[in-house]
Amino acid sequence: MKILCVDIGTGTQDILLYDSEKELENAYQLVLPSPTMRVARAVRQATRERRPILLTGVLMGGGPCQWAVEDHLRAGLPVYATPEAAQTFNDDLDAVQAMGVRLVSEDEAARMGDRVVHLVLRDFDWEALRRAFEAFGVPLRPDGVAVAVFDHGAAPPGYSDRRFRFDYLAQRLAEHRALTVFAHRGEEIPAPLTRLQAVVRTVREAFDGPVVGMDTAPAAVLGATLDPRVASWRQCLVVNIGNFHTLAFRLREGQVEGLFEHHTGFLDGEKLDRLLGRLAEGALGFEEVFDDMGHGALVFEAASMRPEGVAVVGPRRGLLRGSRHPVYFAVPYGDMMLAGCFGLLCGFAACYPEFAPLIRDSLQGAPRPAPWEVER
Repeated sequence: MKILCVDIGTGTQDILLYDSEKELENAYQLVLPSPTMRVARAVRQATRERRPILLTGVLMGGGPCQWAVEDHLRAGLPVYATPEAAQTFNDDLDAVQAMGVRLVSEDEAARMGDRVVHLVLRDFDWEALRRAFEAFGVPLRPDGVAVAVFDHGAAPPGYSDRRFRFDYLAQRLAEHRALTVFAHRGEEIPAPLTRLQAVVRTVREAFDGPVVGMDTAPAAVLGATLDPRVASWRQCLVVNIGNFHTLAFRLREGQVEGLFEHHTGFLDGEKLDRLLGRLAEGALGFEEVFDDMGHGALVFEAASMRPEGVAVVGPRRGLLRGSRHPVYFAVPYGDMMLAGCFGLLCGFAACYPEFAPLIRDSLQGAPRPAPWEVER
């Protein structure tokens, strides 16, 4: 069985082509620029050339691409967008128009032709991935696809998207305390998770097999717990320090006892150390994080915990170098950047129990033949 796992972040998209006949360490993997970084580059090039841009496609991750569009507008250059693509910047299309973006229909967009730089927005690009793998003689024919994105959700008008995002985390954990609760079959994505729905629709345009969608941060944390050292801890903290967001979980025997989520740009090592300490103590409150422009905090167990370790993954994990806590930089299957993909495998197994024994066997490191014995 082969599963294409794609963990889409703000800086990179991390890709694993899982093959049940190979050790995980021998699975093919890529770390590439994120979709939002690719779009941002294209927008900046159009700005340098003083050309208008047209955005079509679907809602995708913002951040860098939105900042580039705002710079384009400040340069006095037009930006046109279809309504669904425009939701990349805000679910409220009035707010998008207030930015200066001009909304156009699909028909109007089709008539613009070469007078604009046409950029298609999407978090998942099957054709680009197919070409990348096939350039090395690897046909992309997976039996399943698992994809992770960060989704604030479509908050009601006037409701904080940070609070709305944290409401989703709390609601999922109210049902079950395992991290796999953040993985969903493609057809069961909650309605408010519009970005996750959009990326699953994009996958479905090229693939008609089993699809799983999951939140990026819990996927990375779940992947970190597969590191043998982390797996041996009964009680611990696990932190994913992403380029844009930081999420920390307090775990006891794999079950969530508390968490907080913040914007990485608002953190330094000292503040992150303090928040981790308060999470371990069971004393961290929602407002303490939310009022500092984070998403919030939630503690299910108020009793203080003495963690056996603090496992850290994510591209900005260097924030915790020199921490006062017992920090360990987790490397599941020898690759920290693929932690989210390994978490996606766990999420896929949870959503499709019929495949769980095969995936679990791989995750537990059962011996496999050498790669050249498999590919004949």
